[in-house]
Amino acid sequence: MDTTLKSNISRRATWGRALFMVLFGLIYSVAEMVLVAVVVFQFGSTLLTGKPSQRLLGFGQSLSTFFYQVLAYLTYIAEEKPFPFSSWPAGKPGNHTAAQEKSNEPAAKPAGAKSTRKLPGPEK
Repeated sequence: MDTTLKSNISRRATWGRALFMVLFGLIYSVAEMVLVAVVVFQFGSTLLTGKPSQRLLGFGQSLSTFFYQVLAYLTYIAEEKPFPFSSWPAGKPGNHTAAQEKSNEPAAKPAGAKSTRKLPGPEK
């Protein structure tokens, strides 16, 4: 085995992230059940009152942002761990423009520096 591969396999940070990925996979599964409950309740509310529950609209939006953050972390798009390791999301997922994204990026990074890029979207 070459030294690069051996070094990559033995990196503690990679295995630590793997544990968090398993944890967020489980959290995502539980959150899916919450999503189903929200969908059913909103449908029932619409049938009975003619409109969806205003309270659940806000929660549904933050829940969808949470799903976005979890999937971004699992797919290595984001380094920041989602809730419960950060605050509960508010606002729409990915609510940003390309100009805002460019203005958030540092001018230059030293070679080999780890990315500190945060998930695009509403500020916390």
